[in-house]
Amino acid sequence: MGNKVLVIDDDVEIIDAVTTLLDAKGYQVISAENGKEGCAKANAESPDIILLDVMMTKKTEGFDTARALRDSASTKDIPVIMVTGIRKEMSLPFGFSPDDNFLPVKAVLEKPVKPEVLLKLVEEHIRK
Repeated sequence: MGNKVLVIDDDVEIIDAVTTLLDAKGYQVISAENGKEGCAKANAESPDIILLDVMMTKKTEGFDTARALRDSASTKDIPVIMVTGIRKEMSLPFGFSPDDNFLPVKAVLEKPVKPEVLLKLVEEHIRK
């Protein structure tokens, strides 16, 4: 079985699409539909990388989840890639960049994401 990827997103269609894409490349995919469930699965499953949405049960949930993952001893070393549509959804005139304090992730991707871009970033940042 290949490397393990945890997808945290409340959109079942996104989870299905990402699972299909990653599964075809040999990754083992697990999913969670919110930040609380995602943190629990990250602790239980120890994935090699996490793909994290922002807007789930609340509009900033992904930001809070990224910081919770960073602050937990068992998940702090798992790379996180944020995959979000928040900028478009909220008509924000700015994007987000990784930052050690506010946004402790390896990369931020805007939805919709091109499959080849997602695969490249997963391969680049996955825990070996």
